[in-house]
Amino acid sequence: MSINIDEQINTLEETKNKLNQYFKDLGIIDYKDKVKELENQMTSPSFWNDQENANKITKEVSNLKKTYNEWDNLIKSVDNLIEIGYMIKEGYEEFYEDFLKEYKKIIEEFTKKETLIYFNGKFDKSSAYLSINAGAGGTESNDWVSMLTRMYLRWAERMGYETEIIDKIDGEEAGIKSITIYFNGEYAYGYLSSEIGVHRLVRISPFDANARRHTSFASVSVLPEIKEDIEININPNDLKIDTYRASGAGGQYVNKTESAIRITHIPTGIVVQCQQERSQHKNREKAMMFLKAKLYDYYEKKKNDELKSIEGEKKEIGWGNQIRSYVFQPYRLVKDHRTNYETGNVDKVMDGYIDDFMTEFLKWKIKK
Repeated sequence: MSINIDEQINTLEETKNKLNQYFKDLGIIDYKDKVKELENQMTSPSFWNDQENANKITKEVSNLKKTYNEWDNLIKSVDNLIEIGYMIKEGYEEFYEDFLKEYKKIIEEFTKKETLIYFNGKFDKSSAYLSINAGAGGTESNDWVSMLTRMYLRWAERMGYETEIIDKIDGEEAGIKSITIYFNGEYAYGYLSSEIGVHRLVRISPFDANARRHTSFASVSVLPEIKEDIEININPNDLKIDTYRASGAGGQYVNKTESAIRITHIPTGIVVQCQQERSQHKNREKAMMFLKAKLYDYYEKKKNDELKSIEGEKKEIGWGNQIRSYVFQPYRLVKDHRTNYETGNVDKVMDGYIDDFMTEFLKWKIKK
């Protein structure tokens, strides 16, 4: 058997050079020094006196180590595979099958890493709040929100993001009327900002006894988590705070105590709520974090007087405004109307494989 792997070796050499460059340009090469600096703080006898700050620092150390090791291990894997490639060229052709499997895996991982070069926005590296709201259509639209919720949660699971439901309003018959999910992890906002807009579903409705084709809409909005170093002045006198009994599917703890929190910021009319925790204190804390993100967005829009900003342009949840269509019948296709990227593998997309749509959007955004 004669094997020509020169092209693959050249691709790996180029990949190695790019990885080393991104390692420097993205500042990941400095993460080791940052970890040492933070670990020195952790050795202080008074470190755990401020539990909240201590938890924040330990989490940051963990994230820095994880990111550094991922990049470092990938660079080492590329190096090792280049060596194996040259061995195969010298006659060790029995390694080629394993080489090819590892090659495909490495190129796929590199493609994910390369996406990070498109993140140059102020909040791209932040965690994010993603909200989905049903459009007109009742049960059908509520079911569409449930389907999108599953899609984003599956995507987050694959990406290694922690997720937490901040607020959810169930549909009257089925599905979800609206939901807000917190995605915790680096670049969550950078990725999810590609999803801002109206998502359109075309399918034969399982709720229609006559099996007719229905079109449903849901809007997705995304906000970055606002860190402590960005000052948002919230006057406690401007807040109206209500407590109420959490709603849910039932169970021992549902509707027994008024643990759910609704906060209204009176000057702007912005309302946030959280009912997922059993503790009123925790619900209040999470609602305040979400309010901070919403207020930042509000004041940025006001200051810049733009049609759209970090949350995206608000459009009617209906015809002509969709950013992406998901067609289940009469044919199967998911198409992004901004980039024209499309795929016929609808099931895979609905299972959370939306990375290609995100990457194509990021490329398109830079060219705009």
